Amino acid sequence: MIMHPLYKEFQNDQEVVDAVTEIKEKGVSEDNVYILTHDEERTKRVADNADANTVGTADMNFGTAAKNVFRKKGDELRAKFEELGFSKDMANELEEKLDEGKVIVVVPDAPDGMAL
Repeated sequence: MIMHPLYKEFQNDQEVVDAVTEIKEKGVSEDNVYILTHDEERTKRVADNADANTVGTADMNFGTAAKNVFRKKGDELRAKFEELGFSKDMANELEEKLDEGKVIVVVPDAPDGMAL
C-alpha cells in the first residue's frame, strides 16, 4: 500500500474539529493527523480541541529542527510541510494559504484512495 500526504484547508476552527473527528472515524490514528496555522497559539488551541498533533521538533529530523531556530516563520512552516512529505513547491503553496489565515489539516501517511 502506497502512503502519501493529504491535506485540507479550513477557514474556521470548528470545521477543523469536525473534519478531524471524521478522519479519525475513518480509522486514522490521531498520531497521524497534524494541524498547522500561522499562529502557534491558534495551532495549539485547535489541535487540543480536535485531539490532533502539531508538528513539533520531535516530528522533524534534527537538521530541520536546528535550522528552524533561525528561520523566519514562513520558512519554518515550509520546512514543516516538507517534513510531512510535501514537495518544496507544494510546501510554498500551503504556507501561502496559512498567510491568508487558513488552518491546514495534514494526514502525512494517508492510505491510497482516502479523501479528506
